[in-house]
Amino acid sequence: MRFLVQRVKKASVTAEDTIVGKIEKGYLVFVGVSPTDTMAIADKMVKKLVGLRIFEDEDGKTNLDMRAVNAQMLVISQFTLYADCRKGNRPSFTDAAAPAAAEELYQYILQKCRQEIAIVEEGVFGADMKVDLINDGPFTIIMDSDTLFSPRG
Repeated sequence: MRFLVQRVKKASVTAEDTIVGKIEKGYLVFVGVSPTDTMAIADKMVKKLVGLRIFEDEDGKTNLDMRAVNAQMLVISQFTLYADCRKGNRPSFTDAAAPAAAEELYQYILQKCRQEIAIVEEGVFGADMKVDLINDGPFTIIMDSDTLFSPRG
């Protein structure tokens, strides 16, 4: 499982010319799911995501997590996080989960995030979406369950 996390001042997602999700200060999270991902992996990823201390405290140090600053979250499914660009110039997406399995885990991740954070908005699974954001920092983190939770990690 992969999360691309952007700390944002604000973000929104539009599908079919309608804003379907919109947040103020918080995280814009793109979620990629692989065929081997499970709910247990999703639980670990959400726990790590919510606990990230990447908001500044009164001294300007990144010491605060989402709860400490009442941050919001916009979560968007993004199978292209599993793009394989090793051969040729056209990415392959065979490392991404099948749509049904990916949507099930995406919905599960949304549910888990909503148990932790008051405002969690979402995109439309499988839709063509337009994302608008103001990245705060910029501050962007890639979380990959294969490296975060490997025996070495």
